[in-house]
Amino acid sequence: MSNATLSPQRGSLRGATLPKWFAWAVGAGSLALGYAISAAAGLNSDIQWALIAAVLFVVGSYGISAKIEGARQAKDRTATSLVWVAFLLAVIPLASLLWETAERGVKVLDGYFLGHSMGVVADAEPGGGIYHAILGTLEQVGLATLISVPVGVLTAIYLVEYGRGRLAKAVTFFVDVMTGIPSIVAGLFVLSLWVLILEMGPSGFAGSLALSILMIPVVVRSTEEMLKLVPNELREASLALGVPKWRTILKVVLPTSIGGIITGIMLAIARITGETAPVLLLVWGTDFINANPFQDPQESLPMYIYLQYGAGSEPAHDRAWAAALTLIAFIMILNLVARGIARWKAPR
Repeated sequence: MSNATLSPQRGSLRGATLPKWFAWAVGAGSLALGYAISAAAGLNSDIQWALIAAVLFVVGSYGISAKIEGARQAKDRTATSLVWVAFLLAVIPLASLLWETAERGVKVLDGYFLGHSMGVVADAEPGGGIYHAILGTLEQVGLATLISVPVGVLTAIYLVEYGRGRLAKAVTFFVDVMTGIPSIVAGLFVLSLWVLILEMGPSGFAGSLALSILMIPVVVRSTEEMLKLVPNELREASLALGVPKWRTILKVVLPTSIGGIITGIMLAIARITGETAPVLLLVWGTDFINANPFQDPQESLPMYIYLQYGAGSEPAHDRAWAAALTLIAFIMILNLVARGIARWKAPR
C-alpha cells in the first residue's frame, strides 16, 4: 500500500513530478560546477564563469526533468530556465552599473556639492558642485515638457477620436519616423534652423527645442495607447445623453485614462533628461550659474558629466561620478512618481 501512494499507478493521468526546490538546487549546483570548471581551465573572467553556469543550468534542468518527468515537462522547464537566464543577463549588468556609480559617486556627494557651482574652481582642483547643472537641467527639461505635452496629447486625441483618412495616416507615419530619430539629428536640425539661420545663439531654450522633438513621439504613442484602452461604451453612453464629443473627451475619456497618460509623460521626461548630444550642440555649457534659459550658454547634468570626465583629473572624475549618481537618482524618482500616479489614478 505504501508503494502505491509514493509512486504513480500505471495508467494514471499524473506522472512523477520534481519538488519545488528543484530549480534552486540545479542553480546552486550549476554555479558550483561552473566555478570549478572555470578554475580548472584557468579562466579569470566572472563573465565566462557565469555563462558556463547558465549553460549548465539549462542543460541540467532539461536532462533531469526529461528522465523523471518526461519530455513534455522537460521542454516547459527548459523554457522557464531560459527566461530566468535572460532575466539575470539583463539585471546583473544593471545592478553592477548602479553599484559602481553609487560606490564612486558618494565620495563627494554632499550638501555642498549640490548647492554650489564650479565658479572659479579649476577642473584639476577639488571642490565645486553641480548646482548650476541641476538648475539648467530642470529649466531645459521643463521647457521641453511645456512644449511637448500639449502637442503630443492633442495629437493623440486627434488620432484616436477624430483621425480618419490620409491626414491621420500621414501623422501616424511621421510620428513613427520621429520615434526612431537619433538625438544628434534632432540637435543638428535645431542647430541649423535656430542657431545658424535665425542666429539666435546657444541657449537652454535651443536645447529644449531639440529635446521636445525627441519627447513628442513618446508622448503621442503612450497617450494614444491609453486612449484606446477606454471602452467605447463609455463614449457611446455619453453621446447618447446628448453630450458633445469634445465634452465627452474632456469629461469622460481623459479622466479615465489620465493615470496612464501621466505615466507616459513621466517616462518621456526621464528619457530626455539624460540626452547629451543636443545639449553639446545647442547649450554648450558654462561653469557659472545662468538662470536665464533664453540667453547665453547654460549647463546641464549630462554636459557636466561629459566635461568633468573628459578633464582627466581625479577630482574631476569624482565630480563626474557624483553627478551621474544624482542624474540616476533623479530619473528613478521620476519613474517612482509615475508609478505612484498611475496607481492613484487607476480606474476603480
